[in-house]
Amino acid sequence: MQNDRARRLHPRSLAYLSSYLDKLTKGRLWLKVIIGMVLGVATGIVLGPTVGLVAPDTASAIGNWLALPGRLFLLLIQMIVIPLVFASVIRGLTSGGSLEQLRSLGLRVTLYFVFTTTVAISIGLAVALIIKPGHYIDSAMVQQAIGSSPAQALPTTVPGMPGLSELPQKLITILPSNPLTSMVEGQMLQVVLFAIIFGVALVMMPASKSKPMLDVLGSLLEVCMTVVRVAMRLAPYAVFGLMTQLTTKIGLDALLGMAVYVGTVLLGLALLLGFYLAVVLVVGRTRPIQFLSAAREVMLLAFSTSSSAAVLPVTMKTAQEKLHIRSSVAQFVIPLGATVNMDGTALYQGVAAIFLAQVFGVDIGTGGMLLIIITAVGASIGAPATPGVGIVILAMVLESANIPVAGIALLLGVDRVLDMSRTSVNVCGDLAASTVMDRWLPSEDNTPAGPINRRTPSLDETEA
Repeated sequence: MQNDRARRLHPRSLAYLSSYLDKLTKGRLWLKVIIGMVLGVATGIVLGPTVGLVAPDTASAIGNWLALPGRLFLLLIQMIVIPLVFASVIRGLTSGGSLEQLRSLGLRVTLYFVFTTTVAISIGLAVALIIKPGHYIDSAMVQQAIGSSPAQALPTTVPGMPGLSELPQKLITILPSNPLTSMVEGQMLQVVLFAIIFGVALVMMPASKSKPMLDVLGSLLEVCMTVVRVAMRLAPYAVFGLMTQLTTKIGLDALLGMAVYVGTVLLGLALLLGFYLAVVLVVGRTRPIQFLSAAREVMLLAFSTSSSAAVLPVTMKTAQEKLHIRSSVAQFVIPLGATVNMDGTALYQGVAAIFLAQVFGVDIGTGGMLLIIITAVGASIGAPATPGVGIVILAMVLESANIPVAGIALLLGVDRVLDMSRTSVNVCGDLAASTVMDRWLPSEDNTPAGPINRRTPSLDETEA
């Protein structure tokens, strides 16, 4: 009788609820982060001025301890960013395999990727400057809560554009004279340029001589990604602690402005998707509806995994079987694009940089805009196709424009949803790039270029 009653009450016990929640969130980091964000906000409301359950000093002490995992998370991310980007850029450049492929596709693909990435971050900067999401948050309260302000951390104004006489010297300083010094000082753009030169040199070398170095870089990249995966395990706890600390100190009203920030990023991604469809229509001669119909499954998969690398085999299969892109093009462009074509990430970095500049009162002039564009374009080349790496690269973009990196804590709570969205757009960008390259490059066989805008062959016809 008692056992029956225990079984009836079991679903209401804390142990059962804990087990059910663990089963629900197992393998779903995004859900854990969202739960951490909600619980953090709720805890902060209870501890903070909105409810005032405890004294302000006590609430501040509790918030500081709860934010400890978040601080560790940020330190791990900042620690691994330089070796991660260095190894990723080189592996991306050498993924084509042979010098012949790099010569035939390299220049056009590089110009296309740089162009679309520049367009993406320009869209991000434009929508952020027009909507001004940072003005919907109490800047003074946020600066006090995070512990950073322009006066405390970094200069309030970035240097202006150099004159014509100074421009040659500025361009020369971009190229690192001592790559190790650039790595130690965290100069992302110089590290990326050195990695590009290093990668091109490896491609030009005989495979027997370059393979040992590529193996070392592959191992380095795997070590870096292991650290990132460990850091991402802290993400739910980091979000919970940081959101609790923020809400405890600034209240719920300041967090409502984040909805405007999220809406700004999503609007920018929608505009970027529209740009892709226009390019596919005009250059690739493929109707947007048919392109989206072919790409929707892999885009949804990318949305759920937040990783371009995880869906790379599906992306290549989609390109060859549904978009009918030549194998020689798809097998080069898509793996390369999964590493160096991070347009959605670049757009996000532009919006986030302007948002935090508005929050902290940093005056971004023309020189600052140019620095953000150049750094974001270069950094997106080195963004690995895994969840959470956008936050890693954002830290370097913020430093390039003298914006307090501590402001990332304000973005962590909503980053997972935005990460899922921009990853989906990144995958769409890779498919669009392969469609354009398939149209641009002369066909070496009888495989038609971009036939999706014509009658799609049946499975029997394809096998025949």
